[in-house]
Amino acid sequence: MRSSRPAVLALLVAVLGAMPAAACDVCYGAAKSGSPLITGARLGVFLLVGVTAAVLGAFAKFFFYLRNRARQTEIEQIDSEWAQFQRSSST
Repeated sequence: MRSSRPAVLALLVAVLGAMPAAACDVCYGAAKSGSPLITGARLGVFLLVGVTAAVLGAFAKFFFYLRNRARQTEIEQIDSEWAQFQRSSST
């Protein structure tokens, strides 16, 4: 029981002694005023989202390309086997 007293006291001091956090100009009120700093941060976020979307789109397109290439190769292989089968059955 004795070891829990310092923990309870520390928690009580932290809760009662806490001061409200004061936000800087960037976080508090600057978003409404159209600050260039906020505008630049928004544009940076949109740029990063755009680059990420472009990379993911290219990645997906690459896999679709591989899928289509595999299908085309399979069709060509089946056509080749069928032609060979027809040649061997006609003789």
